[in-house]
Amino acid sequence: MRLTLSTLLAGFAASPALAATGPFFSLRNTDFIVLLAFLLFLGILIYFKVPTLLIGMLDKRADGIKTELEEARALREEAQTLLASYERKQKEVQDQADRIVSSAKEDARLAAEQARADMAKSLDRRMAAAKDQISSAEAAAVKEVRDQAVTIAVAAARDVIAKQMTAAQGNKLIDDGIAQVEAKLH
Repeated sequence: MRLTLSTLLAGFAASPALAATGPFFSLRNTDFIVLLAFLLFLGILIYFKVPTLLIGMLDKRADGIKTELEEARALREEAQTLLASYERKQKEVQDQADRIVSSAKEDARLAAEQARADMAKSLDRRMAAAKDQISSAEAAAVKEVRDQAVTIAVAAARDVIAKQMTAAQGNKLIDDGIAQVEAKLH
């Protein structure tokens, strides 16, 4: 109610009607007619409770804005919580990836060391096999040389004996050999 009265007083104080000449309260004065129309308009607005409706609508709008702000604040807090959660998960995933990479590097290093050790063992086995083959080849060569030497010596001895021995001496040697074999067998 005070608002209405103060509005009316402000309207009168600021109206150009006070500046008009002649009788103010006359229906011929347009300023007075405008003032009456304005007061009638304000009266109709008050009668139909338009200021209350406007205030109610503004309050409703303010409540809606408050609700939206609270929802926005809640959504912001939820978003911050989700962001923190995702940042934590990202850090955990990064740590896990770092562990996997370091584990893979360690596994690769161990595999390389194992490969070197296996290569050294293989090389040692091949060296031993080569030495065995060389020894076998040497033994075979020595045996072949001995066999060849024996064959040559037997051939040379045969030639020497054949040149120095007569038929009677040969027959006597054969008979002696047969006697020795008979003595050993019985």
